[in-house]
Amino acid sequence: MAKKRTKADRLERQTEQLEKRVDRHPDEIEKKPSTLAPKSDEPTVVIQIEQQIQQRAYELYEQRGRTDGHDLDDWLQAECEIKGTQANAAAA
Repeated sequence: MAKKRTKADRLERQTEQLEKRVDRHPDEIEKKPSTLAPKSDEPTVVIQIEQQIQQRAYELYEQRGRTDGHDLDDWLQAECEIKGTQANAAAA
């Protein structure tokens, strides 16, 4: 049966991993792609759409007087507006 790891074990392992990272030369560090950057096969339009939705959701939040608790409603409303606008533009 596998040994259950304790919090101390996890902390020790994390410390060892961090030490290994610090000891490495910058040339040895793997170049990992940014998680925010789109993959080469994905269109950059997706990010622009999400930014537009985010901006519109914030506008709806401000129009309501910045009252909390409606973030999902604002996001879904903004998504409908933005995607509906783009669908209409694509159909034209």
